[in-house]
Amino acid sequence: MSQPKNHRLSVFSLVMINVIAIDSLRNLPINAEYGYAIIFFYILGAIGFLIPSALVTAELATHWSETGGPYVWVREAFGKKAGFFAIWLDWIYNVVWFPTILSFIGATAASLFRPDLVNNAYYMVAVIIICFLLATAFNLKGMKVSSRISELGAILGTMLPMAVLVILGFAWLHGHTSRAETTHFLPSLSDAHNMAFLVAVVFSLLGIEMSSIHAGEVKNPAKDYPRALIISCVLIVLSLILASVAIAIVVPPAHLSLVNGLNQAFALFFAHYHLSFLTPVFEVLIMLGGFAGMAAWVIGPTKALMISAQDGSLPKQLAKKNPHGAPKNILFLQAIIVIILSITFILSKSVNSAYWLLSALTAQLAMIYYACIFLAALKLRKSQPERKPEAYRIPGGKWGLSFVCGLGLLTITVALVIGFIPPENIPFGTNASYVITLLIGMAIFTLPAFVIYRFRQRAD
Repeated sequence: MSQPKNHRLSVFSLVMINVIAIDSLRNLPINAEYGYAIIFFYILGAIGFLIPSALVTAELATHWSETGGPYVWVREAFGKKAGFFAIWLDWIYNVVWFPTILSFIGATAASLFRPDLVNNAYYMVAVIIICFLLATAFNLKGMKVSSRISELGAILGTMLPMAVLVILGFAWLHGHTSRAETTHFLPSLSDAHNMAFLVAVVFSLLGIEMSSIHAGEVKNPAKDYPRALIISCVLIVLSLILASVAIAIVVPPAHLSLVNGLNQAFALFFAHYHLSFLTPVFEVLIMLGGFAGMAAWVIGPTKALMISAQDGSLPKQLAKKNPHGAPKNILFLQAIIVIILSITFILSKSVNSAYWLLSALTAQLAMIYYACIFLAALKLRKSQPERKPEAYRIPGGKWGLSFVCGLGLLTITVALVIGFIPPENIPFGTNASYVITLLIGMAIFTLPAFVIYRFRQRAD
């Protein structure tokens, strides 16, 4: 029997897509450094960024449900050049992110065979290059079952370990003292280094707009799509808080590794409960989940970038596809950039330093991208107020939209400024060198968008 042409996604299916896309184990060790204060940071991040992002996405996705998502929104609001800049940022911040998730996989693999390699920069570079080239080759051959592989990897390698971690954390508190550095829920807001952590929290909440491509597949988009986004926000924030606290209560802060902290937590929990034989099992699951999620993202952003190529924003050479429909030249370019970025682990003072620096650069680029989305929402409500009367609208009319977008833009501005403050416990040299490095990185990865677009227009 043939499948129905107009398959409709349920609220549950959409929630799972969002949770799998955003929930990530790799951010948990960074979060755990702040102990119980992580609760405050995530509530602040949810109110200031995640919920505004979800509400704006719900409005824009149900009004412009055609393929293209943020590229279409920004293009409709500010023109093709701005749309290309936004989708370029979407692609490039993911490219900068790849070495961090791959170093997480490398640390997990090292825990299985050679724990001393966790802090070996050359080992990390080798893992990053080999894994990314493997994922690129896999995507070049086409991925008919990629979605199923990604979902399976996310469930077994992300959701299951996270759930077990939370259960073990609750069990530990019955009869044991928490090893978190602080049990205070409210951090010192006068400490600039403490507030720098807000960038990491916001960074871990990126991606709610990715499900916008499915808005047209929901049975009742005006009601079900925003409902799914709100449910997703609650589940994501709760799971990240609980799993982060679980690591904090068992791993002493002085011994916590930003790259390998998750494996440290599982090893300590399982050793205490005489279940050490499960440690390698969960390490393999975590590697599987990390690689499956990363492999899916290798092709995802490149296809998003190809949408703008259909509008003539990219040179013809970059718009070429192979027989499997993969944008081969963009994939090759992406692999070259990732290989170059991996050298950061050798040039930095430590693996932790490189991990944080690339994460901070990713967050800064992503904040500019999200600013484009919030500004597009404000412009489109004014320029095309009656596009789809039946679609979802943020309550409160123009004032409601202005408040939500203003809150999101305020958080983005604060995160951008704070993002230039290096964390106190990771060596980077002087504060000035850290700021200059980030500024140079942001320039390197944003300016090519304008050069490419201008070159393309001249070529036409």
